[in-house]
Amino acid sequence: MTLTWNNCFSEKRFGFSIIQPDIRTEYERDWDRIIFSSPFRRLQNKTQVFPLPEEIFVHNRLTHSLEVASVGRSLGKIIGKKLIKLEEIKSDDKARKFYRNSLKNVISAACLAHDLGNPAFGHSGEEAISKYFKKRDTENTVDIEFKKQFSP
Repeated sequence: MTLTWNNCFSEKRFGFSIIQPDIRTEYERDWDRIIFSSPFRRLQNKTQVFPLPEEIFVHNRLTHSLEVASVGRSLGKIIGKKLIKLEEIKSDDKARKFYRNSLKNVISAACLAHDLGNPAFGHSGEEAISKYFKKRDTENTVDIEFKKQFSP
């Protein structure tokens, strides 16, 4: 199947065979699932690293993720309004409804989740972890088996 503007979204969720009617859409429920998750709550204990911050308050990743989600929601609204003007979307009621009402929720939820699972120290932490795994002893059986799980 070719991916198009009209088929790149779905309310079906993994593990759920039936979509139950709710006052919230599945996309809004995704947001709620993230907000109430333990990994999201743990972001409050991770400092957002800024070089020489001008403000004295501590900015954590939870606050950062909420700010990013706010911007993402606004951008989703703007983009959704533009997309519903495309000819292929104009003729599809389901697609038009998604882009008008739900795209903002999808983008906002993705923004909320963007820092989940990141290591300490941000990009520096990612680089340190990467270097560690690149230098692992490739003659060791355990290391060889471990490396087989990843592509170069």
